[in-house]
Amino acid sequence: MPITPANGQTAEDTAVRTPGGAAEPIMLELVDEDGTTIGTAEKLAAHQPPGQLHRAFSVFLFDEKGRLLLQRRALGKYHSPGVWSNTCCGHPYPGEAPFAAAARRTAEELGVAPALLAEAGTVRYNHPDPSSGLVEQEYNHLFVGLVRAEPAPDPEEIGEIAFVTPAELAERHAEAPFSAWFMTVLDAARPAVRELTGRSAGW
Repeated sequence: MPITPANGQTAEDTAVRTPGGAAEPIMLELVDEDGTTIGTAEKLAAHQPPGQLHRAFSVFLFDEKGRLLLQRRALGKYHSPGVWSNTCCGHPYPGEAPFAAAARRTAEELGVAPALLAEAGTVRYNHPDPSSGLVEQEYNHLFVGLVRAEPAPDPEEIGEIAFVTPAELAERHAEAPFSAWFMTVLDAARPAVRELTGRSAGW
């Protein structure tokens, strides 16, 4: 049976299909406060209050004008549906390097391979999501990069995309709902973003 979270939506993205068609739960890597792996947990269980600290990643891609590529999460997502967020975010599979996971999910969600992808540090946070009742307890690996190809978003993952300047982001952030973690990960990545895009881009 499909997993149904507290908000009543079917969590199709908490399971993967095997070649035979069977659904297997997606497992996440649990970590301690230093980011050392200490075990695994099923994806939805790791996000149930109070949350289990797990490994995650966030990607920020920019075009040649220094504009940030945002995505609005698809309405069918079980967690934070319909809100704007950074280019791509997710969780490495147990044993998968965060860099490899970031590149994989960027391709899966947006249909593009970054022209450049570089590590931008880590950030640890605890963000409850009031609408779903789920909790993001994450040790997040940050990545910044460039995108030169035209994105081809997967509609099951992404409802809309937009390239924004810092001023346009501020205006959109004031008017539209964003993911609970967005400003935390953006602020943590800003030094690397500024190094990538240059002072004139305004980040």
